[in-house]
Amino acid sequence: MRERHASQAARRAREFEAFVAGAAGRLLQTATLLTAEPADANPRARRLLAVSLAHTYASWDRLRGDDPYDGTRAQLAVRFQRAAWHRYGGLGRLRPSPAPDSVLARLTPHERLILVLRLYEGVAEEQTAALLGLPAERVRAVCARATATLLHPPRGPAPARMEVAPS
Repeated sequence: MRERHASQAARRAREFEAFVAGAAGRLLQTATLLTAEPADANPRARRLLAVSLAHTYASWDRLRGDDPYDGTRAQLAVRFQRAAWHRYGGLGRLRPSPAPDSVLARLTPHERLILVLRLYEGVAEEQTAALLGLPAERVRAVCARATATLLHPPRGPAPARMEVAPS
């Protein structure tokens, strides 16, 4: 009995290691986009990924044919959503700038979450809506607004008025 459990645990560990070897890079990139941190300095993204992977490992035996990548990505999204809610007092209220040079820092965490899921990860509108508990129309509107913000950033302040010396 003990040998069977040991072999099952070893098989589970090998399967999970193979999954992580194949998917961790893309999942880290997704987490980095969500947190809008620089790729070379992304402690929040790494922590978010580690916790999401730990959850996936804990539920590995219950997957039963489900895609572990989809489950881990869903964990990333839900955990990011929850952390943003607690950190910023709501997903859409503040526009923090985690990395001033990050293009995604212009977006609210809510806009960033929907944009990354829809455009980078290619998750369907209906699936994104179901994952986040929103109507599909809301997801469509937020994605359109976030895309417009990225494509047409707000202009900076007007240049100072210059005085021309009389000749």
